Amino acid sequence: MITKITGKLVAVAQDELTLAVEAYEHEVLISEYTRRSLQNRLGDVISLHTIEYLEGNPMQGRLTPRIIGFLNVIEREFFDLFCSVDGVGVKKALRAMVRPVGEVASAIEDQDAKVLSSLPGIGPAMAERVIAKLRRKVPKFALLVARDVPPESAGKHDVISETYEVLRGLGHSEAEARKLVDAVLGSKKKFTDVQELLQIIYDKKNA
Repeated sequence: MITKITGKLVAVAQDELTLAVEAYEHEVLISEYTRRSLQNRLGDVISLHTIEYLEGNPMQGRLTPRIIGFLNVIEREFFDLFCSVDGVGVKKALRAMVRPVGEVASAIEDQDAKVLSSLPGIGPAMAERVIAKLRRKVPKFALLVARDVPPESAGKHDVISETYEVLRGLGHSEAEARKLVDAVLGSKKKFTDVQELLQIIYDKKNA
């Protein structure tokens, strides 16, 4: 089983990236949060902690091996736990991960169904199911998630994630919020907090 992969980041798409490892290129599935964290690192050599699974219908003999990549070991462990909830599954869990693991774990621990149900694909009923199943299992994720992330990059990633959520709260769709944030990140403009990033986004949008 592949548990970690290191290579040159050559492409980042909506829900996957491509790593060049020697003579091979590997397609790795990623969450929205991971995508935002890595989209400006094209050409860099990065390492991802991974999970392998088979996608398809075994009854039809159509199984495709997939690799899912995470920024650190804690994220991988949390994802595995999240997938243990009945009705979640790999694809739904990946789509839901638009926030840092620490925030999602804190919402579960605090029994905040409103926050959880705002995650893509996780409605009120599923949020209650997640809380019932995981509430007593997540405290360490809220406390430890930052330990495996470089301190110098954590702050910026949090600002980007929070801004994305604010845009969603203001009525923008997932795709539109992603596009607005990506436009600013691609322009290399500097920002220090959510308010400053939002100001840049709307100045650019209204220009």
